[in-house]
Amino acid sequence: MEKLVQKIIPYMFLLCGIVFFTALYSQSKNDAAFIAFKETKYNFGSVKLGKVVKIEYYFENTGKTPLLISTIETTCGCTVADFPHYPIKPGDFGMILLTFNTKEKYDKQDRTVEVISNASNSPTKLHFKGVIMEEKSEKDK
Repeated sequence: MEKLVQKIIPYMFLLCGIVFFTALYSQSKNDAAFIAFKETKYNFGSVKLGKVVKIEYYFENTGKTPLLISTIETTCGCTVADFPHYPIKPGDFGMILLTFNTKEKYDKQDRTVEVISNASNSPTKLHFKGVIMEEKSEKDK
């Protein structure tokens, strides 16, 4: 009987540890910030080569703690992101501005950026697409 108890005790500690950390992890996820975008996809249609396209993505912190965006990862230097560098309180709104320079971009463009934050749903992907039309020269008209 004593040997059985000695064998069971380590498993009991392991089980208690698993239950404790699972409860702790699920509680922190529920209490975290959550970034909810009004729209995550945008189609800017057809634009002329060289035009600068500005896209606004509006969001709300629907979580229970302040939201802090640390960075926005873009796929190339043609896209620049401007975002709040301060905490967004629960229930408050914010806006991310993406500026896409179409210089040296041709035909269909399909881009994705990632919003990195302390939100439980981070990273969050934002998507935009459109067509860049090359201006025709006088010879081509």
